[in-house]
Amino acid sequence: MNAAPLPDVASAPVTLDIANHVATVTLNRPAAMNAVDLATEAELQRIWTQIERDPEVRLVVLTGAGERAFCAGADLKNPSVTGLEYWAAPRPGGFGGIALRDTLHVPVIARVNGFALGGGFEMVLGCDIVVACEEARFGLPEPRVGRMPLDGGMVLLQRQVPYRKAMAMLFTGKHVTAAEALEMGLVNEVVPRADLDAAVARWIDDILACAPLSLKAIKQVVRGTGTLTPVQAQALRLPALVAALNSEDGDEGVLAFQQKRKPVWQGR
Repeated sequence: MNAAPLPDVASAPVTLDIANHVATVTLNRPAAMNAVDLATEAELQRIWTQIERDPEVRLVVLTGAGERAFCAGADLKNPSVTGLEYWAAPRPGGFGGIALRDTLHVPVIARVNGFALGGGFEMVLGCDIVVACEEARFGLPEPRVGRMPLDGGMVLLQRQVPYRKAMAMLFTGKHVTAAEALEMGLVNEVVPRADLDAAVARWIDDILACAPLSLKAIKQVVRGTGTLTPVQAQALRLPALVAALNSEDGDEGVLAFQQKRKPVWQGR
């Protein structure tokens, strides 16, 4: 019996690499500026579900292949649909399955290596930490082609930056530079391209130094209570919060502090 052929990773629209508790998700269509077509969207949905089911994953890095673009949004070469048909089609989790995802409770870092436009910018807005190279550009150009940022842009941007900054981007479709995005609070760090991987690695080390169940609880509380008053939010007993408080890692963290050593997290 002939063995089944191995998948051609080089031609896959999205790649997933999991090592040392970090899942790296790479949009892999550099010739198309990593634009998301139907096959890419389907693969992203599969990958997010796989990551959510893997208890060993404590952190995700999302990026694009090549040096030109993180993601240029939806591939307009897809089979043509009307704006209403696009809006009505189910896209769990918003653009790319991540912009509005509320079931992925581990931290997600966006490694922005170039243009993040349209849906690509919506994916960035769905991440928790954003590290960008100096050449990165961000924008929602949909109104310039008679569309709207339907998959997270209109509802996320105005919650993450000052109102007039958000409306300036939404009403003009203009790009902002990485430096401008940093000033607006859209980006955590901007570095020269040559230092991008080192900067992301520092964030990874700092995040992995924390108890994974604590991070899950923090993200679930922050993401799940934004529309509540502080008193209402404080009163919630969310599952990830209860799990962290009951965890072995909670005891390990205190013991390690008392013994003046680094904690060894088990994720349980």
